[in-house]
Amino acid sequence: MKVPLLDLKAQYKTLKKELDEALIRTAESQYFILGPEVEKLEKNVCDYLKCSHAVGVSSGTDALLIALMAIDIQPGDEVIIPDYSFFATAGVVSRLNAIPVFCDIDLKTYNIDAAKLEKRLTKKTKAIIPVHLYGQSADMEKILAIAGKYNLKVIEDGAQAIGSQYKDGKYAGTIGDIGCFSFFPSKNLGCFGDGGMVTTNDDSLFEKLKILRVHGSKPKYYHKIIGGNFRLDAIQSAVLNVKLPYLDSWSEKRRANASLYTELFVKSGLSSGPGETKYGKDKVLLPEAVYKNDNLKNYHIFNQFIIRVKERDELRAFLSQKEIGTEIYYPVPFHKQECFNEVNSGMNYEKDEFRNSDIASAETIALPIYPELSDDQIIYVVESVKEFYSKWEIP
Repeated sequence: MKVPLLDLKAQYKTLKKELDEALIRTAESQYFILGPEVEKLEKNVCDYLKCSHAVGVSSGTDALLIALMAIDIQPGDEVIIPDYSFFATAGVVSRLNAIPVFCDIDLKTYNIDAAKLEKRLTKKTKAIIPVHLYGQSADMEKILAIAGKYNLKVIEDGAQAIGSQYKDGKYAGTIGDIGCFSFFPSKNLGCFGDGGMVTTNDDSLFEKLKILRVHGSKPKYYHKIIGGNFRLDAIQSAVLNVKLPYLDSWSEKRRANASLYTELFVKSGLSSGPGETKYGKDKVLLPEAVYKNDNLKNYHIFNQFIIRVKERDELRAFLSQKEIGTEIYYPVPFHKQECFNEVNSGMNYEKDEFRNSDIASAETIALPIYPELSDDQIIYVVESVKEFYSKWEIP
């Protein structure tokens, strides 16, 4: 049985008529950059996330970049980010000649460990970028308390988390000063190329974001500030306008798939349950999750389903032989990336400062979780993992 990591063709097949009509409609309009489809998407996202403003931009990376520009991050400013995330989280800071300051993660959620944030603060700290990694909200209550105490801005990296909720039903990306989303095709809400969105409840930030999006011009050809070409395509917006009404049902299917994985791994004897961070008798450590939204805990939408195993590389090779797709997010944490060697040399990082990031990078593996996945495919994945461990000899 083949089980791809992601099957975008399966999703397209279910929406083919609507998507094709949207593409043709956009082609016939000959309106390709910004315009009515982008404005419609911005309104739809605001309505969905219950936020005041949304600005469509060219990618999730550019969403982060324009957010930092909007809060006036300057060369030499420090921005605290999790040590374990997609490269864009750190890269955008360095692109502005600011300094990314790395903070270790919580092994239960893989999000930034809020308890370690204050240790990383200096007089140069200007902002925090919590990442809602894999579709689960970071601990925003603690992060906002620290930000408020030290007058810091909070930019939420929700690239993998549109639809995720925090306490009291608040949506990830609407809690800090600015939220950033990616619509890369592999995301839980993906377009047909690159696309992103920036959200805010601050009127002045909204106006600045709109100006920065078009090279800093207002009116056209008149520039008081320097921005960039961060405009969103109409075609991508048309695709997303078709897909957005289906997002909640897809998220629920992802959650149902995650729940089935959890049930099967426990029944198999490979895991004692979700949220464990030490192996003990477990061979597989499952992600912490909440499957029913009681408005008290995070509502995880599982952009990825991540497990931890000591024999990660060997298991991945075995699953590949069984025609099961997997991925490793992320094999090299930021503190070990060569491009940050000079930055890190000026930091007072202690030995084992990033112990949890190192563990996650060495032991995590993503299993297929997309909404169109069948129960039989999930059963096959778990049975294959169990087969691997039935053959694996512990040294």
